[in-house]
Amino acid sequence: MSPVYSMTFAVLDVRPEPYAVAPNLTARIGIASLSEEPVHAVALRAQVRIEPHRRRYSDEEGAGLADLFGPRERWRDTQRTFLWMHCATMIQGFQGGAEIDLPMPVTYDFEVTGSKYLHALRDGTVPLLFLFSGTVFLKGATGFGVQQIPWDRDDKFDMPVSVWHDVMAAHFPNSGWLRLSRETLDALAAYKSEHGMLGFDDAVTRLLAQCAEQTPSTGSEAS
Repeated sequence: MSPVYSMTFAVLDVRPEPYAVAPNLTARIGIASLSEEPVHAVALRAQVRIEPHRRRYSDEEGAGLADLFGPRERWRDTQRTFLWMHCATMIQGFQGGAEIDLPMPVTYDFEVTGSKYLHALRDGTVPLLFLFSGTVFLKGATGFGVQQIPWDRDDKFDMPVSVWHDVMAAHFPNSGWLRLSRETLDALAAYKSEHGMLGFDDAVTRLLAQCAEQTPSTGSEAS
């Protein structure tokens, strides 16, 4: 078993990556080595989790989170920390300390719990927990040595909700993504073509309007 290496981490910032082809955030990470020995390289891994219990929510946000946590009276039991993503990077050699960028690829797929949660937030911050692990490569007089980053290395960071909105607005302006079964997609495409519509958004909007017209109001049901 490889020995552990004394190293600590601090999340300094999380920002949108403006020139990425796909939606990406970048976390700025400060690293401090507690050893005087130079580090040749680090294969860094991080598990990023969301801690929903660490912030308050407006009524509008609460309504959007009902699908995840249920009614507010149950939140004490249902608001558990959950995984958002795994990310990794290679770090070049340094001695003493360094600041590095950690890529954080994100998605707007509403089948992903993190996307559902973030879509419901309007302002404030996203309470994140970074759990760090990885391998440290050391160059000695007789060759390279390998040590592991201890499993208890972590740091909390409150990311502004605006960071999430900014990266999604840049890649999916005024839009989002839903995953449909092949049968549903084929049926929606056929409906769109049959009615001469240009896009799926038009088809869904018309179907929702028809559904609203056919649903009796509360007053009608009472009469």
